[in-house]
Amino acid sequence: MKKFQAQSGFVVQAYRFALDPNAAQRAALRSHCGAARAAYNWAVSWVTASWWQRRAEETYGVPRELLTEWRSWSLPSLRKAFNRAKHTDVRFASWWEENSKEAYSTGLSNAAAAFDNYAKSKQRRRRGREVGMPRFKSKRKARLSCRFTTGTIRVDADGRHVTLPRLGTIRTHEPTRSLLVRVQAGTARILSAAVRYERGRWFASFQAEVKRDLVSVARPDVTVGIDLGVKTLAVMADSTGEIRSVTNPKHYNGALKLLRRASRTVSRRQGPDRRTGRKPSKRWEKADAARKRVHHRVANLRSDALHKLTTSVAGEYGTVVVEDLNVAGMLRNRRVARQISDAGFGEIRRQLAYKTRQRHATCIIAADRWFPSSKTCSGCGAVKAKLPLHIRTYECDACSLVIDRDTNAARNLAALAAAACTTGTGVAGDQDTAPAVSKPRGADQKTRTTRPRRKTGTGRAGGTTLPHQQQKETEDRPQTEPLTLW
Repeated sequence: MKKFQAQSGFVVQAYRFALDPNAAQRAALRSHCGAARAAYNWAVSWVTASWWQRRAEETYGVPRELLTEWRSWSLPSLRKAFNRAKHTDVRFASWWEENSKEAYSTGLSNAAAAFDNYAKSKQRRRRGREVGMPRFKSKRKARLSCRFTTGTIRVDADGRHVTLPRLGTIRTHEPTRSLLVRVQAGTARILSAAVRYERGRWFASFQAEVKRDLVSVARPDVTVGIDLGVKTLAVMADSTGEIRSVTNPKHYNGALKLLRRASRTVSRRQGPDRRTGRKPSKRWEKADAARKRVHHRVANLRSDALHKLTTSVAGEYGTVVVEDLNVAGMLRNRRVARQISDAGFGEIRRQLAYKTRQRHATCIIAADRWFPSSKTCSGCGAVKAKLPLHIRTYECDACSLVIDRDTNAARNLAALAAAACTTGTGVAGDQDTAPAVSKPRGADQKTRTTRPRRKTGTGRAGGTTLPHQQQKETEDRPQTEPLTLW
């Protein structure tokens, strides 16, 4: 299917509004989301049934040309097959007419995308982790969501209601004026809508094609380097020599006392038990809802703080340099995993990427993951071989510079902009066209002694590494071309 392309001068933007549905509308919303999940599970079972049948026939010695035909998982094929089956299948025959056709189309399109990702991953045509075969969605764990692409989709003129196919008019918890004004002025066109249950509320997201003029930043000629941390969320050093720091609000740590109290209350109630089929008591459901409200408030506060930080940075500087952090690997450290998750390192980079590119057309650069921003002296360019995490002050042995560790890293990141913006797009995440970054002392390679592998390799038994194959820690040495900040 051809991907939608916005016309020149327009961008595809989402507007999300919290809903205030009544009891009947909440039941209808859950029914539509459940229908999407049921259609997804049907598509997975319908496609994989032919796979298992062919495998069984092969064990019986059936010739290849006589095996059961493969079933196509394209969206048109799934729609045709589902429309034939929904009238006779006992899983759908008695209730499929209660929901909009868009609910079933949502599940089928998700299944088609899942099979496409699986096929591309098997053929090594998809980046990232290997994707497994699509699995069934659990009624208990599946996220409630449904998408509408046809029918009556609009924001009502009163600014407090939205209208969706089959669901009718639903009141919103917040005004919809931000989208309504653009639609009435002709600068926005609604493409689709999606409803989703998240953080204890129902939300409606409208995908619209919006005419958006680029907004110039306050200081287009200034470059800023951002070093993220746990104690201090962000230390920013720009090319003018100004240093700023943003304190980590630590919303989760502030709510730990309330969470402990709420969790103790939940543990004293009679909760559900899947082994015995025991249903939760009303008091347990009430206590669990109170605990979830604490989690939802923490998530909302974190999201608000990150959006305010990234919006201010994207609207002020012409070039932003961030680190390519291995957040997934950092979360494996149980001592700092909770603090890193609360800080939201990955979300900061994601928001900066689209805000700089779509709103201001400025340059954002992702420094190489192995670039030693903390180990490099921002004054003379000397690189330390080791700099443990508990050492918070950088002391250079070559030029005797004494500076805060995070400030030194931010200055080094800002110095990368001059070399990185000469070629390539410079957009974070664009790994194919991103320019090569200076890597003093071969910092893109391992510098610690390689540990013996547990799995048996093709060499020695047990995967033992020979002495001459071990890499030793390098010593301090000056950089051939020191980085210049300005």
